[in-house]
Parts: sequence; structure tokens; C-alpha cells
Amino acid sequence: MSRLRLAAADSEDLEILSARLQDAAAKLKDFTWLPKKRRFAAVLNRLQWEDGGKTRVRAGLHFDGVLKVQTSKVKLGAGEAVVSVLAVTFTPNKSEEGGSEDPGGVIEIVLAGGGAFRLTVECIDGELIDMTEPWAARGTPDHDAENR
Repeated sequence: MSRLRLAAADSEDLEILSARLQDAAAKLKDFTWLPKKRRFAAVLNRLQWEDGGKTRVRAGLHFDGVLKVQTSKVKLGAGEAVVSVLAVTFTPNKSEEGGSEDPGGVIEIVLAGGGAFRLTVECIDGELIDMTEPWAARGTPDHDAENR
């Protein structure tokens, strides 16, 4: 099986990337911002929904052109805490009347339990790459059961 490699350059690409990251798990210490490189990166255990959600793979995620990183309801000192990604969203900057469209905005990595990373970006410039072979997932979230 080939390893997944996705690039995101616009909001539609980001929606696809978000779907592939749903229910990915990672320790908080595996999320990092490199301000001098203007890069936000994470290493996650991604649930392979495209193969039925029965396997996980170690994957690298990064966004370039990151100007600022903020968190909400994330315990930054708890590096060993495990979080689960729910979605990745984008809110574009509002462009001025008659001006050219601003490609910048805020990418939000929404976590289970209400936490989030908010990345202020110049534009959407992200990539998700599988780094390992898959292994059997211990459990698969049942989102239908949560809505009952």
C-alpha cells in the first residue's frame, strides 16, 4: 500500500486534509511551533479512514507561513497528555472593499474536549505525510453512537 501524501493550498484542500486527520491522536509534546521558520508541525497517529478506519499510521503534519500560534483550552505544560483531532478549519481574513483578496486567515486545529490550536497564516500552505507502515487500531470511534 502506498503512503498518503497530501498538500493543502486552499480551503477545499484543507477540508480533505481535515477528513484524513479526523480522530488522529497525539501527545501535546508532539505539536510544535518553530517561529523563526514560521512553521507549525505535529506528529500524529492517524486513523486511516480511507481504509475503513481499522488501522493507524504515524503521520507528519506541517503548516508554513505561520505568523502566530494561539491555544484555547490546551494544557501546554502537560506534554504527555494525549489529544484527539476532530477537524481542521480555515477562516479567511476579510478583504477590503474593492481590494485584492487576502489569502491569509486562521487555521484552527480543533481537538476533542473543546481545545484548539489557532494558527494565523499568510496563506494555506500545509502538508500531511504518512511516515510508517500501518498497524491495527486498538479501537475505532463510533461517531454515529455519539449522535444517538
